[in-house]
Amino acid sequence: MSGDSLVAGSLVAADYVVFALMLLVSTAIGVYFAWVNRGQENSRDFLTGGRRLTAFPVSISLTASFMSSITVLSSPAEVYRYGAIFVFFGLGQISSVVVVSEVFLPVFYRLAITSTYEYLEMRFNRATRLLGTVMFIFQTVLYIGIVIYGPALALSQIADIDLWGGIITTGIVCTLYCTLGGLKAVVWTDVFQIGIMISGYLAVIIKSVILQGGLFKVISDSQKGGRLNFLDFDTNPLRRHTFWTMVIGGTMGWIGINGTTQSQVQRYVSCRSITQARIALYIYMLGLCIFTVSTLFAGMCLFSMYKNCDPWTAGKVSALDQLIPYLVMDILTDYSGLPGLFFAAVCSGSLSSVSTSINALAAVTLEDLIKPYTNMSEKHLFWMSKGLTMFYGILCIAMAGLASAMGAMMQASVVVIGATGGPLLGLFTLGILCPSATSKGALSGLLVGLAVSTCVSVGGLIYPPSPAMARPLPLTTEGCFIPTSSSNWTPTALPKESFTTITTFVQNNGGIHQLADTWQFPSYLYFGPIGTLTAVIVGLVVSMFTGGRKSRVDLGLTFKKEDTTFYYLFILLKDRVTRREGRSKVTESRQKRVGVKKPDLHSTEMDSLNITPT
Repeated sequence: MSGDSLVAGSLVAADYVVFALMLLVSTAIGVYFAWVNRGQENSRDFLTGGRRLTAFPVSISLTASFMSSITVLSSPAEVYRYGAIFVFFGLGQISSVVVVSEVFLPVFYRLAITSTYEYLEMRFNRATRLLGTVMFIFQTVLYIGIVIYGPALALSQIADIDLWGGIITTGIVCTLYCTLGGLKAVVWTDVFQIGIMISGYLAVIIKSVILQGGLFKVISDSQKGGRLNFLDFDTNPLRRHTFWTMVIGGTMGWIGINGTTQSQVQRYVSCRSITQARIALYIYMLGLCIFTVSTLFAGMCLFSMYKNCDPWTAGKVSALDQLIPYLVMDILTDYSGLPGLFFAAVCSGSLSSVSTSINALAAVTLEDLIKPYTNMSEKHLFWMSKGLTMFYGILCIAMAGLASAMGAMMQASVVVIGATGGPLLGLFTLGILCPSATSKGALSGLLVGLAVSTCVSVGGLIYPPSPAMARPLPLTTEGCFIPTSSSNWTPTALPKESFTTITTFVQNNGGIHQLADTWQFPSYLYFGPIGTLTAVIVGLVVSMFTGGRKSRVDLGLTFKKEDTTFYYLFILLKDRVTRREGRSKVTESRQKRVGVKKPDLHSTEMDSLNITPT
């Protein structure tokens, strides 16, 4: 475990039973909501839950989507390789939720829209709406391919799980309950699945802590190994992870995800009131912080277990994403069912992210690409929404194969979202915060921002950060015992870094190799913010020359201070102060009426001394 043996176990019948039960219950939830709502044939209810959901299930669903299979597998490996500075990502998550709750949520909730991109036509024009919709569909389908393929690949190389069997099973189950039950099934399945994810994660952490002799031993090992690298305030934007890249890049990235992405917005606007929606967001924020700390500690446990014998360097795993599954097979195979529980947790993470995205894809396609151009009855729209859900489920399974060419799961997902998500955030920012922005300015900003962010994202893949900028922490195999024969394991491949997937192209061309030594791209966490800032700046400049100063915008489509929680807190405080002042004036007037005089300080002092003035 810590180096004595690098032989993993295999799954048993109990593990497969646990895994199958998770899939069965998830499907049953979809069947239940299909039966309960069998008399309803309304597409809006199917896609938004009828805007009758409460804060608790929505917040849990939002949290479950964050706790995706990418988070479960890649985040601990990130801490293992690069240290605990990853925890500052939580500050970006907190900041983003506050901004979304105060700026974006009131506008979307007030408009009662099904598709986030309906707003773009209301604020600008139909061309902007269509372009935003197409970008979202492209981004989401690619991202879901990563979410399905990456974990299945990692698990298949560690345990005896068939790669495409896992992919197809995940896709079919997810498509089934999404098609049957709509958004309500998605939300309540997430509630069930997050319990599975928490249980699987805790099983690994608790067992690791017990084997290592306690919590403080894990922390001590991490400190000695340099993993507690919190104090890195380098402002160099080329550095992969520092305090500033995590906070600034993380904040803007999460604002884009939580504030403008259909899969997120669709759920919190489905709440029965804006207060419920805000509560859901803040509970979700708490869940984000808890899971970020959990992944941090899982990475520390991973390092403590393998501090003397790194499985990745030893060739026992071919990618860092496989370290957590390897640890599971190393320490939990003596407990029948626990490895299956963990793999069910990974699968639950995939199901949660995929189901949410499938539902969102169906919503934007129906609302933005079909309804404006057809005159279908509500019954036909309802069945069309179900058909679209099934179509996107099948498409996401097919797209999973593309993820194999996109590198490690975590960084590839950020690259995909950053290239398209950043400019889209800039577009919505222009609409909500910049009343002078025109449709021509918005469209120009979106296109230029997309071009710039795409160039930066692709460049970052072709020319990955140098070791001086990435600063991976040292690993060792000095404590390994690798028998020369009779081992259940053979090296699967040479170890490779998570972010060096296209380096073969660089190494095979001498001229480009020289460029790789001199060209440096910023941290991947800045890809999205670069697209956002470019879109906003270009949009404002073009708007100035296209009548932006004279344009009049419906105030309901822009940010208003009256929508914010802080404004109501200010009014409440002001009202209390006014009431207190009013009571004081009433008291004074009553005293004057009855002839009560305020005691004279000089007279009081003299009376206390029994001195009679003469």
